[in-house]
Amino acid sequence: MTAVEVVFVLLGVVALASGVLVVTTPQLVRAALYLVVCFGAIAACFLVLTAELVAWVQVLIYVGAVVVLLLFGIMLTRAPIGPSSDLDSKNKPAAVAVAVATAGVLVTVVVSGFGDAYFDVGDSRAGSASGIGSGIFRYWVLPFEVLSVLLLAALVGAIVLSRTDIGPPKDGDG
Repeated sequence: MTAVEVVFVLLGVVALASGVLVVTTPQLVRAALYLVVCFGAIAACFLVLTAELVAWVQVLIYVGAVVVLLLFGIMLTRAPIGPSSDLDSKNKPAAVAVAVATAGVLVTVVVSGFGDAYFDVGDSRAGSASGIGSGIFRYWVLPFEVLSVLLLAALVGAIVLSRTDIGPPKDGDG
């Protein structure tokens, strides 16, 4: 094993451990912060794979936008910040079984689909910034714009949920 492979495996372990902590912690704000660690480890994995553009997009979009939106949603809706028993559904054994089965299916599909695949990034511009930009703006414009509208709708929904002056009309209201 080379040093790059060791670093990649360690970053994968950090991403996996923080992902498990995201779904198992009883505190909502800590779950969001563990999500930052998970996304950061994934971005570092992209850096190890020499996909710098994808790594910075990961940092900017997921860490910079999605997690900040999640934290604003937590704060605007006055969700409980400390430990909350409402977050525990008592279905942990079933959740673990479903998670293990899903992971098994995903690993099987990826290994069987891409097990023998080889892509030489040295001879192609597919991994370069111009290749990725060309792919995004040529083939992935619609999903990119749909995602931006979805994030905007989530932000507007968080603001509407946080307003206290909106509610059913009272008897004196006309």
